[in-house]
Amino acid sequence: MQNQLERLMGMHDGNRKTTKHPHLFKTPPKNSPKTPEFIVIPEGAASKAQTQDAGGLSSVTPRCASLPAQRHRLYRQELNLTLPAPLPLRAEAAWLQFQLGISRDGLYPRSSAAVSRLLRDLRDLPTVSADYSQDEKALLGACDCSQVVKPSGVHLKLVLRFQDFGKAMFKPMRQKREEETPEDFFYFVDFQRHNAEIAAFHLDRILDFRRVPPTVGRLINVTKEILEVTKNEVLQSVFFVSPASNVCFFAKCPYMCKTEYAVCGSPHLLEGSLSAFLPSLNLAPRLSIPNPWIRSYSFEGKEEWEVNPHYCNTVKEIYPYSNSNRLLNIVDMAIFDFLIGNMDRHHYEMFTKFGDDGFLLHLDNARGFGRHSHDELSILAPLSQCCVIKRSTWLRLQLLAEPEYRLSEVMRESLLQDPLAPVLTEPHLLALDRRLQLVLGAVGKCIDTFGEATVVANDTAQPRSPAVHRAKLDT
Repeated sequence: MQNQLERLMGMHDGNRKTTKHPHLFKTPPKNSPKTPEFIVIPEGAASKAQTQDAGGLSSVTPRCASLPAQRHRLYRQELNLTLPAPLPLRAEAAWLQFQLGISRDGLYPRSSAAVSRLLRDLRDLPTVSADYSQDEKALLGACDCSQVVKPSGVHLKLVLRFQDFGKAMFKPMRQKREEETPEDFFYFVDFQRHNAEIAAFHLDRILDFRRVPPTVGRLINVTKEILEVTKNEVLQSVFFVSPASNVCFFAKCPYMCKTEYAVCGSPHLLEGSLSAFLPSLNLAPRLSIPNPWIRSYSFEGKEEWEVNPHYCNTVKEIYPYSNSNRLLNIVDMAIFDFLIGNMDRHHYEMFTKFGDDGFLLHLDNARGFGRHSHDELSILAPLSQCCVIKRSTWLRLQLLAEPEYRLSEVMRESLLQDPLAPVLTEPHLLALDRRLQLVLGAVGKCIDTFGEATVVANDTAQPRSPAVHRAKLDT
């Protein structure tokens, strides 16, 4: 007998409308030995390419070095440290297959062996290099700052590279699972939680959005898997040993150079989330667009949507929200953010190849799951003000409210697959059920006011009800 998660993942709208040119990259003929639109690095050149890529900030002089680069080199020489032998870039690499599988419908198909393999690789493969993310490099003048939405020195992120040339964004644990965000915190100074990134990936998949990159939890040995493999002297300089004999490091930027903001292993092991990289902007350009329902990132003042209940009428008159699925995708994103409690969606990204109707990427979810005891209804403003929703989303939400497929139970079962389980505490799981009912109530109120034909947008050729879904499962 199938469990809840397996049955739910097997369900889909079989008659969903299809589109021309659905994939991000052209797929080569089956007999073609070449990988489309990617450069395969010869085995002999692997170590050279790896060396050239890993430097980054070596010319920057650290301001408050606690482990100078010279000591770091001596440390490596004395211990005779060597990196694992680099592997040739292979077309069957899970990260590459994941990127090639991106289509107009989502980042990955509903049943994706590549994603399953990618999650295993992120969990198990040795790291061969570590470096700051683009955010931290922007603060040090080492990258194009126009490509960075909102760099932050407090919320440390690192890019880890693996033997198979795959890369992942590492976000370390900053807050314990049972801790809630203090109610006096503004959303823009909230902690970034590694378990929120993990849980957001699972929820996004359960909702059948498939717009969050594959993310997995991992215990990282910060000494062996970061310090000993990085060639970035600035990153080397921010490692230190705490009074409790734990290995720690902290963010490095012009504003933060303090051990108070450090993250520490125990003594070397540190929990974190690893999120798979999307294709580079050169191969798959993306747009970063301000959210029409962006919040005020100041201690006072409000945005127009917060004081004008008819704000959506203005948005509907602006391209591309006037004549595409963009507004419906914004509503999907708002529902997702409300369920996880994320108030920090200031921008959204999308692939340019898929045009105005392309899906929105649900990136940077680490400020979700902060307060299970509070439901921030203002996050639902796009839904409550515009009163529109995709039929496929509406049906999925109704299904997840059924006792047989209760959202909290499906999430609990899905999160048990992660190495860091339990990822969420029970109050956060129960909050999902409560918030789901609030979403359904908001849609119901819109339908009572404007009628289902106006509120529910038909994105399927032959929409099915939850009862039809269940009947199909039982056959």
